[in-house]
Amino acid sequence: MGVINEHFNRLTANYLFAEIANRVSAYKEANKGCDLISMGIGDVTRPLPPVVVEAIQSAAQEMGDPVTFRGYGPYEGYGFLREAIARYYQDKLGVEVNTSEIFVASGAKDDLGAILDLFRQGVTAIIPDPVYPAYLDVSAITGNDVIYIDGNESNGFLPGPPDMRADLVYLCSPNNPTGAVYTRQGLKEWVNYANRCGAIILFDAAYESFVSDPGLPRSILSIPGARTCAIELCSFSKTAGFTGVRCGYTVIPMELERQGSNIGGLWNRRLAIKYNGASYIVQKAAEAVLSDEGYRQIRVNTESYLANAKEIAKTMDELGIQYTGGDNSPYIWFRCPGNMGSWQVFDMLLAEANVVCTPGAGFGRNGEGWVRLSAFGGQETTREAMRRVKRVLERQG
Repeated sequence: MGVINEHFNRLTANYLFAEIANRVSAYKEANKGCDLISMGIGDVTRPLPPVVVEAIQSAAQEMGDPVTFRGYGPYEGYGFLREAIARYYQDKLGVEVNTSEIFVASGAKDDLGAILDLFRQGVTAIIPDPVYPAYLDVSAITGNDVIYIDGNESNGFLPGPPDMRADLVYLCSPNNPTGAVYTRQGLKEWVNYANRCGAIILFDAAYESFVSDPGLPRSILSIPGARTCAIELCSFSKTAGFTGVRCGYTVIPMELERQGSNIGGLWNRRLAIKYNGASYIVQKAAEAVLSDEGYRQIRVNTESYLANAKEIAKTMDELGIQYTGGDNSPYIWFRCPGNMGSWQVFDMLLAEANVVCTPGAGFGRNGEGWVRLSAFGGQETTREAMRRVKRVLERQG
């Protein structure tokens, strides 16, 4: 019997974004000096807001002074940041959250995988298809059984609960890759399902700041009954441009219990074993994001990305191409023209428009025939990209 975790063999040979990077690299090597515009990987492009940079500089100065230097911090996060997150939930999301329910992380992706430490191997996990690949991969390497539920045109890429029971449910709203956003009623159906069968919802709220429609929920914890069945994971990556800074948080309501164990208590114990917390400098930067001035500054970035999304959506409207996303999400998910495959469209846009997209097939079976475009670029760059895309797609009829 070997020592290697055999569940790694369940992973696909190549991670979606690694495959995209390989194809783009090969194209650039063969076409020296080509002017590529990337609308593929969902990385931000606008710089950190000034208030965040000032906070980082100030915190770094503190760390260089013996009087204000700090060593290990609390693994669940400094009180000043947890209090700021609680205020944000109350003021911006209309949700009451206690600081003891907030756990600071190095990013939502980290916790989406690490949270599975709390559950035995081989549990049943519901994963929508199409889906962000990390949900499937972390479930696979943990040995979980995965039940796919279909997201498609008929349900607006927002599937509801199945008839069968499960232990865990992965939901993302606004959704990556489709840009679709659950209504309150849609989330209520999932909350009712989870409470009925004892499932725990792992709710990825990484894109909540892009929801501009006040009638749409930005937190699953705003749904009655969610506090007994949901864990919310969020990030500063897209909200404040922290993809290279790394900070996020997980909210576990104190009412959430299974088999006589408090889930938040288990998570706190797990942190004590495996995690020493995000750095003080990064947490001060995150605190600055949630200040009044910080919020004003990050909204400028968010509105810029949403303007890009509207530009992409306008192009799709002019071409008569079906799509989701754009209004409350930084992603546009559009149907491939002429019954083309999604990797075909990827290669076509790369070669003929010098634009990098993300093929929907990389997000699951139901992603075939669809393509994702990211709005995380500059406004002029996005306009130029859409001029090129429109020129190419018009030829497809």
